[in-house]
Amino acid sequence: MADSTDLDNTIIITLRDGPVTIQLLHDVAPLHCARMKELARAGAYDNVAFHRVIDGFMAQTGDVENGNMEKDFNIRRAGTGGSDLPDLPAEFSKLPHDRGTLGAARSSNPNSANSQFFINFSDNHFLNGQYTVYGRVVSGMEHVDKITRGEPPMNPDRMISVKVAGDA
Repeated sequence: MADSTDLDNTIIITLRDGPVTIQLLHDVAPLHCARMKELARAGAYDNVAFHRVIDGFMAQTGDVENGNMEKDFNIRRAGTGGSDLPDLPAEFSKLPHDRGTLGAARSSNPNSANSQFFINFSDNHFLNGQYTVYGRVVSGMEHVDKITRGEPPMNPDRMISVKVAGDA
């Protein structure tokens, strides 16, 4: 597993209620981790809405094409796009989708993950082996738990900023 002192593989997501620290699992899913760091460093995740938040399941975000609250935000389209980068191949592992893990959102095609991801509110083991796990919340899960629910939420919460800790 990733070392919690590895700041180059640590992501800080600032939410309205406080920071969430995510340790990327680069040894398990290197392509997904590299993509998240690339988009974070480009500022692509900043102000992006949580467009699908299901109580007891997960909070989904990362649609950098349609989910930016500062640009042409349209909650009806949020969740249908990605980034201008190519889709990623699946990096399935034996890691379970436990509470606080980060999973790659995708279409029915296993090799269609791009920029969207979700954070599990609970253990969702029915997702095991079907969605790439590439990180875990190491602090701030109480802030994730407060994200406004809805599909889509009426007034969605957003990622205020997303940074690679080692870049600070």
